[in-house]
Amino acid sequence: MKNNEQYKKIVSFFSSLILLAALAADFMYIWYEYYSDAIVLPFYRRGNWVVILIYVILTMIFFKAYGGLTMGYLKRTDMLYSQAISMVAVNIITYFQISAIGRDFMKVFPMFIMTATDLIIIALWIAANNKIYLKLYPPRKLIIIYGSRNAETLTNKMSRREDKYMICESINIHEDMDKIKSEILRFDGAIICDITGQTRNDIIKYCFENSKRIYISPKISDIIIRGGTDINLFDSPLLLCRNSGLSFEQRLFKRIFDIVVSVIGLIILSPFMLIIAAAIKIDDGGSIIYKQKRLTINGKEFFVYKFRSMIPNAEKNGVPQLATGSDSRITRVGKFLRKCRLDEIPQLFNIIKGDMSVVGPRPERPELTEKYEREMPEFKFRLKVKAGLTGYAQVTGVYDTTPYDKLKMDLMYIERYSMVMDLRIILMTIKTMISPGEMNSEADKEKY
Repeated sequence: MKNNEQYKKIVSFFSSLILLAALAADFMYIWYEYYSDAIVLPFYRRGNWVVILIYVILTMIFFKAYGGLTMGYLKRTDMLYSQAISMVAVNIITYFQISAIGRDFMKVFPMFIMTATDLIIIALWIAANNKIYLKLYPPRKLIIIYGSRNAETLTNKMSRREDKYMICESINIHEDMDKIKSEILRFDGAIICDITGQTRNDIIKYCFENSKRIYISPKISDIIIRGGTDINLFDSPLLLCRNSGLSFEQRLFKRIFDIVVSVIGLIILSPFMLIIAAAIKIDDGGSIIYKQKRLTINGKEFFVYKFRSMIPNAEKNGVPQLATGSDSRITRVGKFLRKCRLDEIPQLFNIIKGDMSVVGPRPERPELTEKYEREMPEFKFRLKVKAGLTGYAQVTGVYDTTPYDKLKMDLMYIERYSMVMDLRIILMTIKTMISPGEMNSEADKEKY
C-alpha cells in the first residue's frame, strides 16, 4: 500500500480524465447529431469545440463543488448522488445555453437521452473505480490514542467507512509512552483524540519521524492557527492570527453578494412563497410568518423570519424546546417545509435588512447560546461574523453532529472564508435540500 500511495494523485487524475472524456463524448454526439446543424447559423470547427469545452468546464466546476471527482473520499452512494445532481444541473444549463445560441427553445428530448446515458456512464465508472481503488488502497489499519474523553463517537463515525479505515486498537494516553510508541509502529497510522499539550506534540513528532499517517481531532486553537498567515521576521518564521473576523474588503464584497443573491432569490421564489403561504393558511388558518429572537454578529439580537411550521404557541411555557422529526407540534405542511428547508425562505428578507448573510453560522437563540457558552466558552467565537441562511456546518454535518463539532466547523468557515467557499456551500445546500435521510434530519434538529 505504501508503494501505491505515491501514485494516488496520478491514478485519481487519469480516472477522472476517463470519466470527463466519456461524458464529453456523449455530449459531442448529441451536439453534432441534434443541435449543431439545427441552429440558424451553424458553428464550424472552433465554434463547435468551444461549446464542447464549455460543457467540460461546467462539468468540472459542479463535480468540484460536490466532490464528484474525489476518488476514495465519498461513499459509493454519495458519489453517485453527487455526480447525478452535477450532471442534471450541467445538462439543464447546457440546454438553455444551446437554446440561446439557436435563438429558440431547441428539442429537449435529446438532452433527456444524454442525461440517462450520463447516469449509466457514471454508475459504470463508480463501480469500476471502487474495485480499482480497493485493490490499490485497502483500508488503513489504525490505532486510536485518546485522552480524558472517550473516543467512541469518533471511532463509530470512522467505522462507517470500512472501505477507508480499519481501527484495530485503542490505547489511553495515560499508558506508558514507550508502549504507546511501540504500538503506533504496528499500524499504518494513528488517530489522536483529545490529547493535551506536550504529549500530543511528542506523538505527532514521533509519527512524523517514522512516516506514520496521523488523523487529529482538532482543538479550537488548532482551527485558529490553521487560519493564520505565514510571515517572516528577518530569518524567523511567524504565524499571524488576526482573530478579527472578516476584513473590511471581505465584509463589503460579502454584503454586495448577499444583496444580489437574496434579491434574485426572492424574484425566483416569489411564486413558491405565495403557494406556501396559501398552504399554511388553508392547513390551520394560523399566521403565515413566524418570528423568533436570534443572535448575529457581536451578539446583536434580531428577529429571524420563517414560514410557520409548528402549531401556534408551540412553546406556551416559554422554555426553548428542540424539535424532533416526530414532534407532534409540527403541522402537516410544516413537515414538508422542514424536510426541504423551505420554511427558511423568508430569511432572505433578513439578509436584505443586513441581519444575516447568505452563508454563515446558523443563528442561535439567546437562551441556547447562554447554555452552550456555559459548556463551551468558545461558542461565542462564532459571533465574529453575521449569522447565515446556510452554513458550513449545515452542509457537512449529519444527524448526530454535536454542538461542539458544529462549532468547530463554523470556526473553520470563519478562518478559511472566501467567496469561492460561499459559492460552494450554496451549491452544497441545494444538494442537501433534496437529499434523503441523514442530512435533512440535521436540519430538523436545529429548528425549534
